[in-house]
Amino acid sequence: MNECIKDEIRSLLNDLESDRVERTISTTNTDKFGQVICAFANDLPNHQMPGYLFLGVQDNGEVQGVDVTDGLLKNLAAIRTDGNIQPQPSMTVEKVSMEEGEIVMVKVDPSVFPPVRYKGRIWIRTGPRKGVANENDEHILMEKRRANVKSFDSSPCLNATLDDLDLRLFKHYFLPKAMSDEELEAENKANSDVRYQLSAFGFFDVLHNCPTNAAMLFFAKNLRRFIPGAYVQYVRFAGKDRSGDILTEHEFKGNLCTALPELDTFIKTTIANRRPIPVSALREESVVDYPDWATRELLMNAICHRDYTSHGPIQFYQFDDRIEIMNHGGLYGRANEENFPNVNDYRNIVVAEAMKVLGFVNRHSRGVLRVQKELVANENGEAIYDFGYQTAVMVCEKKSPLGERMTAAAIANGFLLENDEIRSNSTILDEKQPQKVSQKVSRKVSKIQVPEFPSKIVEDVFNALKINPKARLSWLADNLGVSEITVKRAVSDLKELGYINSEHSKVKGVWQLLK
Repeated sequence: MNECIKDEIRSLLNDLESDRVERTISTTNTDKFGQVICAFANDLPNHQMPGYLFLGVQDNGEVQGVDVTDGLLKNLAAIRTDGNIQPQPSMTVEKVSMEEGEIVMVKVDPSVFPPVRYKGRIWIRTGPRKGVANENDEHILMEKRRANVKSFDSSPCLNATLDDLDLRLFKHYFLPKAMSDEELEAENKANSDVRYQLSAFGFFDVLHNCPTNAAMLFFAKNLRRFIPGAYVQYVRFAGKDRSGDILTEHEFKGNLCTALPELDTFIKTTIANRRPIPVSALREESVVDYPDWATRELLMNAICHRDYTSHGPIQFYQFDDRIEIMNHGGLYGRANEENFPNVNDYRNIVVAEAMKVLGFVNRHSRGVLRVQKELVANENGEAIYDFGYQTAVMVCEKKSPLGERMTAAAIANGFLLENDEIRSNSTILDEKQPQKVSQKVSRKVSKIQVPEFPSKIVEDVFNALKINPKARLSWLADNLGVSEITVKRAVSDLKELGYINSEHSKVKGVWQLLK
């Protein structure tokens, strides 16, 4: 041991007023040692620094020395694991050779999960003496425990850096939705450090100088490198169970800033199956198999509340007669089968708040109730929740019979020819011709998901406006690497194609996108 460390030990020994140091010449008083270790682990004064127990030192700080044997060191180390101290403290036992003789130093780190008990009692330090905690002391220690226990999304992603984040999404997509124009302008003038901007929303851990897991979920360039299970797996099965042929599949595996709008569009254009059905010679009514808002809410709840420590994806499976959504992680916190959905709790508090900022959840604990009401109104019946999987939750949304019934009525009344019957190849399948149906599904999904644009720059401008609906022409030009004149021409094309409202292209600074 070098002289510098010995000087530090000497300083600790001579600091007679410190409540982080205990001295004794005993080598056999195991109860005393356990009580001291317990008190240091609780760290009631919240020093957030180690406490030290020295054997072979008198109360006045003078080194007397003891016979440090291998058995003595093992006995001291065994205090940590003999079951009398719960939860187990983090501690080290070390022999120190001083000029006056050998001593033993036991270093005890503050516990992350106080209160720590020795033989059922909570021991604390009150100045240089130890004692048993009273109710107020115990309350303070419980508060420390709650403060130290971070959710997964608020924890630092230690192997990530700012370079792993797409900061353009944060600055140009998230911030405009999270802050007013005046606040944004003030931030830009102040030229604030992006780390502190991220930290304000729970996306950066200043102490560890790295992004949090929530930041990776929303802005990571390569999300699955850091959180492998953070994606949604969509599969369309032929028939009514998983033994049927897979007609189409897709993984929504980008960060949430990208994936959430994609899922929103996918549900509206593909899953809902909205189509007009004639109800008279002059009038049509629009029907859907699955109400898009209700389906969207169920899926967004799965994304918001899932356990991201699991490596499995969210399963978004569609069958002939229903949709099933399964997410890893059961009911959390105060929520249980008896009080669901009236009582809510958040496994991922930062994710929930960020999704609210982006407009995908409301955090009013009324989403499920609205879902059930909308499903019943569309004749789907209430969504069925299955909590029997212990580590996962499944919700089943049945297909509405309304469209098929109205189609049959239209044919019977002569408003629709039987050969012209309107059906969705993605929801109503001919079980005898799965290959033919699969081709139809692929063509239909492709037609919906991939719009036709006259040029690449027109498509790029449209995609940029979906990400940042408040974007200015100068911002579009800078980010796409083209001139403002080129952007203006692209915007004009989008108006002609019906992607942007031709009469009122912007309302209160927001582009009015029609698709």
